[in-house]
Amino acid sequence: MVSLTERTRQGWLPLFVLAVGMSMIIIDATIVNVAVPAILADLRLSATDVEWINSIYSLMFAALLIPLGRTGDVRGRRRMFVLGLVVFLAASALAAASVSGPMLIGARVIQGVGAAMVVPMTLATINAVYTGSRRVIAFAVWGSVIGGMAAVGPLLGGWLVTDHGWRWAFWVNLPIGLLVLAGATRVPETRDPSAGGHDVPGVLLSTVGTSSLVFSLIESQRYGWGGSSPVPYAFALAVLALTGLVLVERSRARRGRPVMLDLSLFSISSFRYGGAAATVVALGEFGMILVLPLFLQTAIGFTAFQTGLIIASLAAGAFLSGGIVPRLAKLMPARRIVQLGLLCEAAGAAAIGLVVSPGLGPWTFVPWLALYGLGVGFASAQLTSVMLAQVPSRQSGQASGLQSTMRQVGAAIGVAALGGVLVTGLGGAMERHLPDRPDLARAVRDSAGAAIAGIREPATRAAAVEASAEATRRVSLVTGAVLLAGVGAALLLPDTGGRRREEE
Repeated sequence: MVSLTERTRQGWLPLFVLAVGMSMIIIDATIVNVAVPAILADLRLSATDVEWINSIYSLMFAALLIPLGRTGDVRGRRRMFVLGLVVFLAASALAAASVSGPMLIGARVIQGVGAAMVVPMTLATINAVYTGSRRVIAFAVWGSVIGGMAAVGPLLGGWLVTDHGWRWAFWVNLPIGLLVLAGATRVPETRDPSAGGHDVPGVLLSTVGTSSLVFSLIESQRYGWGGSSPVPYAFALAVLALTGLVLVERSRARRGRPVMLDLSLFSISSFRYGGAAATVVALGEFGMILVLPLFLQTAIGFTAFQTGLIIASLAAGAFLSGGIVPRLAKLMPARRIVQLGLLCEAAGAAAIGLVVSPGLGPWTFVPWLALYGLGVGFASAQLTSVMLAQVPSRQSGQASGLQSTMRQVGAAIGVAALGGVLVTGLGGAMERHLPDRPDLARAVRDSAGAAIAGIREPATRAAAVEASAEATRRVSLVTGAVLLAGVGAALLLPDTGGRRREEE
């Protein structure tokens, strides 16, 4: 173990290595979204398959963040970070070699496991290594590096998919990951001396609960909620498992037994309301970023690279925020910056919904995506800082894992729910515009719009593109409404003033 003094002397290199490792996870999600239309066409996937490719990753990520975060607290955070990188890189190679939908979905499951080992270790290590003003700077740098790498993601993904094929959206992880592995030798090892023991019931209940919830949201499009559908039973199982999780964790805590979910964290107001805001924000963000590349490529006909350029404006806005936030922090408390960011996101999403049309040009979305990205940058790093500001360092691993879990649960639900809004909207709009072509309406709906590319008759294609625009408009406006709910949660955030709760 390296002492705190020795760790501090190592400067900012550990922060950079951790941030780039985290950024690789962000880049993967960004590139995959740009690559989805190409994957869909090459492997002949359905809309439900596409949602699973995105959601199963977030689902495994969310289900395992807390238990793997706890394991890292006990066994060593650097060790878990390195092991997670190895798992993630192996899964990326498997995804790149996939020849079918099930194989790709399986690879994404393993990627989610690796990501769940990496992400909580970054925040927990930063929280343990850096103190005082250095911690504030570390969180700001962490957020800015992620924003910068996210800005590269769509461009890199668009270029790779256009010139080399969608498989390179996964192969590209290998050189980045190997460099991070080399740099990990400079990251100090940290542990939580108070962590220990296992909570098998908690792990099982959380995994079953989150898995069943996302399954019910995604598969409701295929099976519905009535008759012999498994969806109502999956949803009921999710409710029972998640309720049981809360009851079991409370009981174990009262008896002094190890718990996976430290419910006492929710007694900290900054963590409680920050977590609610983070969940809602992730729900809105990730769902829309799945939908826009589909519309731009399948309906409008942009290439993956053109789509990457457009989506990059969102990440560029997030990167730009890194230079603005330090100045804003001198003028207003962190919670106000979070609220401002959420308002920018909501406004950007609503504006995108209002300008969506079949005849939009390549620059139509850019200013609104940049505004949206600026809001993401304002809210994300500051929200993390606010959530963890009053958390004692002995609970930093639990808090980091739990806040990441809330974000990923929100992301998985967002992809499932807003993906459902897209598919339902496509089906309804196609039936209105082409009532005499139920077969085509079903094909466009089931392919999430990919079937539009194969329509040759101009009038029919125009009707299908209009239907896709209507569905995308609906998703964007729903996203704006969801983000406004996040603003409501952020209004309840206390003024932490960047202070950390005194150790007890």
